[in-house]
Amino acid sequence: MDGKTRATVEEIFETVAEASPEIRAGLPSRRLKSGSENPSGEKQMAADVFADDLLQARLGNLDGVGQYASEERAEVDDVGEGFSVTVDPLDGSSNLKPNNTMGTVVGIYDAPLPATGEDLVGAAYVLFGPVSTMMCAVDGQVDEYLVDNGVRNLVTEDVALPDEPSVYGFGGRVPEWFDDFSAFADEVASDPSMKLRYGGAMIGDVNQVLTYGGIFSYPAFTNAREGKLRLQYEGYPVAYIMETAGGASSDGTQSILDVVKTDDIHARVPVHVGNESLIEKLESMLDESVDSPA
Repeated sequence: MDGKTRATVEEIFETVAEASPEIRAGLPSRRLKSGSENPSGEKQMAADVFADDLLQARLGNLDGVGQYASEERAEVDDVGEGFSVTVDPLDGSSNLKPNNTMGTVVGIYDAPLPATGEDLVGAAYVLFGPVSTMMCAVDGQVDEYLVDNGVRNLVTEDVALPDEPSVYGFGGRVPEWFDDFSAFADEVASDPSMKLRYGGAMIGDVNQVLTYGGIFSYPAFTNAREGKLRLQYEGYPVAYIMETAGGASSDGTQSILDVVKTDDIHARVPVHVGNESLIEKLESMLDESVDSPA
């Protein structure tokens, strides 16, 4: 990666970090539904709209950003020239009511949107937990930062997924899982070395896996064969971070970064990320004819 590209990616990361205290500070007064739906048909929280508007204004104002897209917006915004940035402004916003973990997910693409996994040049997420932290993946390395008053302070350089997995989290309603995924989930749960960690915000669960090793899955469902997570905003960025940290990703048959869906900015994908051994086991147990999206 050349110096100019790296500088632009870092500027995008810094802009997201700078906005994060404002997003977090705006949450207490925006815990109610906004009365509108996002393009995926989900009820928006007032906090979703607030975070999206703030990030669009900040990122769209950067010289190196050409397009901005969010799962809260129907269309891609052309904001200038440069990289395309996708954002899940407030992943896990349903956790506002019970005051649980949530965060912001960012993907940076060197191509017009909808892009592919090969077009990613960087990805990051901010996690709003007891403290605000940020995982940034760029140029073959993942670094973890503490975000203090909008400033990134390096905590862990070159984050690597632990070799020995110990946590798992599986999303969605169990009655809607396919039988072969249920069998895989039962096998993981029966391992006494594995502990259930599922909080209802993808990015919080993924961070548990990055910290302790393990697997997070939001699979295909009998009533949603393509899964429920969005490829551009969640699937690609999380897969990029996990694979850069030495882990693996899969849609059930292949790396999520190899999935190509360029006809819909809001396309969905089954998401499985974690230790390579668990992803390989998952793929071996899934029946491609049943669990793969049509």
